[in-house]
Amino acid sequence: MIYMNVDTFFSQLLKNGVTFFTGVPDSLLNVFCDEIVNRYGIGNKHHIVAHNEGGSVALASGYHLATGKVPCVYMQNSGIGNALNPVASLTHPNVYGIPMLFVVGWRGEPGVADEPQHIFQGEVTLKLLSDMDIECFIVDKNTSAGQTEDALLRFNELFAENKSAAFVIRKGAFSGNNHIYENDYTLNREQAVSIVLEATEIDTVVSTTGKISRELFEIRQKRAEGHARDFLTVGSMGHSVMIALGIALHQPKRRVWCLDGDGAILMHTGGMGIVGSEAPERFIHVVFNNSAHETVGGVPTVAGTVDLSSIALACGYRHVHKAYDGQSLKMILKKAKIQNGPVFVEIFVALDSRSDLGRPTISTHENKRSFMDFLSKGG
Repeated sequence: MIYMNVDTFFSQLLKNGVTFFTGVPDSLLNVFCDEIVNRYGIGNKHHIVAHNEGGSVALASGYHLATGKVPCVYMQNSGIGNALNPVASLTHPNVYGIPMLFVVGWRGEPGVADEPQHIFQGEVTLKLLSDMDIECFIVDKNTSAGQTEDALLRFNELFAENKSAAFVIRKGAFSGNNHIYENDYTLNREQAVSIVLEATEIDTVVSTTGKISRELFEIRQKRAEGHARDFLTVGSMGHSVMIALGIALHQPKRRVWCLDGDGAILMHTGGMGIVGSEAPERFIHVVFNNSAHETVGGVPTVAGTVDLSSIALACGYRHVHKAYDGQSLKMILKKAKIQNGPVFVEIFVALDSRSDLGRPTISTHENKRSFMDFLSKGG
């Protein structure tokens, strides 16, 4: 039996006419995403990293309308939620009938240990795809090239009927070469998070999905500061700013900090418009910008070419700041704390993190209870 190498799988896709790729990176699809980047790069007629999964489906739909060809949309299974609306109301055979191939990383697969935000999503992944009339083929490390080739032949029949299909990828399914991603910034993100936490003092903190929350947790542990002031948004990527806004509006005496990432803020940028419109005066939105989806492998975002600070200003934030080093960041944070908000602080950080970076050792329910207890004491 010939086992699955990502180069073999990719060649099969090309042989079957799939030459356009778009999506949001996933850690289980690391090797697959890197193979696309190695072959095509990013931001061209063959490959675009989208802001969210629903946007990927819409972009892929435009590709099909323009070319008549079948696109490939890749995502983590958590992104199915973002993709659900355009799949159900745009691409489904009962609407426009726009065929596409999905490649979905299966986080939280039943029986496989994973983080709490992936457990329920993993349980319902296959059912959600089935409910959307998307036929699936599961790929794991024992899947042969012949099996995926046969699956593609079946999928081509579905595409001819204007239906979609999906490869659902288990952990460790692909082997292949990784791509090395870098940026030109020098400030270490964990160091930057530490500087921000010093400035927050006894304030309320909402942190985004991924390594920022993990770094926040470990810094608090090392300082023996406890975790009651922090809400660690381990799931729902892109929504931390709205969680923080909800707290700020209903406890206006508190200063609320949202620690965000460039990939997360790009995913649901409209939240910035709501923050600007509501204008909470004690709200500081900090974005750590490494221009990459670093938590899931480092595939670049468009934040390297988009001026997020100008967007914040246009959305109605009263003050914006940019920091490139620790010393300037400390001065900016002092200023931000005395300015009327909302304040936007963009910190440009290097694309790296510790290999031994841990994960929160408290449960999501513990985090919620202690955080709500902290908030109930007023501010």
